[in-house]
Amino acid sequence: MTRENGGAAGAGIDAEDVRERVRELLRQHDPATTERLEFLRARFDAGLAWVHFPVGLGGLDAPRALQSVVDAELEAVGAPDNDPSRIGIGLGMAAPTILAYGTEEQRKRFLRPLWTGDEVWCQLFSEPGAGSDLAAAGTRAEWDGEYWRVTGQKVWTSSAHNARWAILLARTDPEVPKHQGLTYFVCDMTDPGVDVRPLRQITGEAEFNEVFLDGARIPDSDRLGEIGEGWKVAQTTLMNERVAIGGRPVPREGGMSGVVAETWRRGPAGADPRLYDRLLELWVEAEALRLAGTRLRQQLAVGAPGPEGSAMKLGFARVSQELSGLELEMLAEEGLRYDDWSLRRPEKVDFTGRNAGYRYLRAKGNSIEGGTSEVLRNIIAERVLGLPAESRVDKDVPWKDLPR
Repeated sequence: MTRENGGAAGAGIDAEDVRERVRELLRQHDPATTERLEFLRARFDAGLAWVHFPVGLGGLDAPRALQSVVDAELEAVGAPDNDPSRIGIGLGMAAPTILAYGTEEQRKRFLRPLWTGDEVWCQLFSEPGAGSDLAAAGTRAEWDGEYWRVTGQKVWTSSAHNARWAILLARTDPEVPKHQGLTYFVCDMTDPGVDVRPLRQITGEAEFNEVFLDGARIPDSDRLGEIGEGWKVAQTTLMNERVAIGGRPVPREGGMSGVVAETWRRGPAGADPRLYDRLLELWVEAEALRLAGTRLRQQLAVGAPGPEGSAMKLGFARVSQELSGLELEMLAEEGLRYDDWSLRRPEKVDFTGRNAGYRYLRAKGNSIEGGTSEVLRNIIAERVLGLPAESRVDKDVPWKDLPR
């Protein structure tokens, strides 16, 4: 299944056309007097949610670059946004996949409440027994004549405790090699066969979950792509996930570099030139990554994400971890304190407003989530640098015959 545009691509729309559409939205729905969710729904219906999407699905079939015009105009008048950090999995991973492989009915059903935040999404990919080899996933989906019945376990699932829907990769044919026997589904997280359990992290929070599927029912109408083509569909999700994590737009000093630079400015480490020099080096690296992310988003305006997103995500993880470690060194013995301990289940990850200990501990997960750094290095080596592919002796072995 491929994307079917809802109108002529671009159709001559420019920045002034977009500004006029924003002005019309504001005339009809004053943010000062319109309920937040009502405003967001009106914005989606006006094609100002993601302007590069098709007409009727929150977009205008316009160049992606014009989205920044919309966002700037609405931010200037204090219009509400859709809290993207809370619904990032839906926006960054589910939506591009539904657009690329969903039927027209699926797009109309899922994209609007996904964008407005009416419905939170999660991602049921990782498994305890598959490690970093997603293609080895063993969660089974079997057709009983009426539903797909899904049985298995997923792990490290962010937002599962808040999610209404999940994107799910499951094995539908164990008789063929691992990459060929997977199928991609949308899973109803309220189904009685879905059991979500918290995973307590080193920070004390339960931001992640493990999800047990015991005969969870999925109608065939909630399948994305063809049976057995789940790996191909999943690549769209994974490439967009890495861009969403490592290439998201941030202002200068808008990320970890700004937080740690502010810690330095408060002067906890005196004038130690060694720490200052390391901070400068990491600040420059963070700025280079930020600018590279801007370039990557410009490339996305004319095509689908490629392996470059893996490089961005890899760099983001390394720099964030080094910066958070440097901050603890700046704070000396004060950095050994951890008074941010909490047993809560947060709706989103937020590094601001937390202490240095939390940032240091939470940043450790950056090299795992969204693809481990080791896997990303392989992708960069093979697909960007053109180095010989790593030997894969199990590539043509039926999944059922793989050692586990």
